[in-house]
Amino acid sequence: MLDIQTLKKYTEKNIESVKNHYRRLHAYPELSYVEFQTSRYIESQLDRMQIPYRAGIAGTGILATIEGKCGGKTIALRADMDALPVSEQTSLAYKSTNEGVMHACGHDAHTACLLGVAEVLNELRSNISGKILLVFQPGEEKSPGGAKLMLDDGVFNDDPPDVVLAQHVSIDYPVGTLAFLAGRIMASADEIHVIIKGKGGHGALPHKVNDTVLAAAQALVALQQVKSRLCHPLVPMVLTFGKFVGNGATNLIPNEVHLSGTFRTLDETWREEAKPHIRRIITETAAAFGCTAEIAMPEGYPCVDNDPLVTEEARKYAQEFVGSQNVKDLEVRLTAEDFGFFSQTYPGAFFRFGVRGATNVNTGELHSATFQIDEEALRYGVGAMAWIAARFLND
Repeated sequence: MLDIQTLKKYTEKNIESVKNHYRRLHAYPELSYVEFQTSRYIESQLDRMQIPYRAGIAGTGILATIEGKCGGKTIALRADMDALPVSEQTSLAYKSTNEGVMHACGHDAHTACLLGVAEVLNELRSNISGKILLVFQPGEEKSPGGAKLMLDDGVFNDDPPDVVLAQHVSIDYPVGTLAFLAGRIMASADEIHVIIKGKGGHGALPHKVNDTVLAAAQALVALQQVKSRLCHPLVPMVLTFGKFVGNGATNLIPNEVHLSGTFRTLDETWREEAKPHIRRIITETAAAFGCTAEIAMPEGYPCVDNDPLVTEEARKYAQEFVGSQNVKDLEVRLTAEDFGFFSQTYPGAFFRFGVRGATNVNTGELHSATFQIDEEALRYGVGAMAWIAARFLND
């Protein structure tokens, strides 16, 4: 059996290596589905640790395997690898070298931590039963989601896991804190792309044109009834459009106006019921102005559902590692995560670890150009996940 002091000792022994992983990954971020350099780096580290793996899953994904001392349960640990199209504005010595690309969501920390977990558990594998699957996943930030693509590519066909775990950085919590919540914790997310088409022309001759700008604007206003009148008042949802492009001029109404937005909800049934309403409102509003509408709503991410039993067990093991006073209740959010594809298929838990510390008191929010972590958080991102995984397997 593995005792907690031994695991903490091995975590401490490897922490500088983990920090080096983090700095290296942060300096060379790559966008979704083109994480080629990142993938090669992970492979080189797995080769160094002599951990077997399968590469090229869903393009750049990797599945590594650590065998314990004997048969037993199988646990999968997932880290996402992709960065965001953000120009970094920090003063870090290892800031992004790829112009316009940045690890602004902490996926570099997730990957570095999972490499650290791999190092620790591989060294201690004679003290662990069962099997550990290490999932390095591409494309969390971009639909259709790397989790879905890895599942479609048979990532777990040979070894279906009994439990799947993933962790995510959070600046809402201080270093040394972890947060859990059972049940539905994150929303589904579907993109909406619309082109309102009509006959454009001179702004001084509106009787000779179809006003695509007015039609698009009215459609946005009319869509608010999806939340206010069509959705049950107790069902959480948002319908937000962040892009409205009419490439006309002060005196020119364009032939086309482009809209893009996001529809999110915590109710999968309402998710499917709402989509025809959205299409109908856009189409009929455009028609009222003599325009037509082309609408694309590609299938997005499902809700993230934390298995109650798995989550409570993970919480208990986390309390053993950091103390009960440092384990908090996670808040429900309408943000989305493609971990939902994993949680739909296998019992799992998605939790957060705090990265707010002395070195990043004034850090920016996730997805901002000034986001950064306190590197001391990596110690807990490695140690706590390694301990939780070992306890699941040995319990």
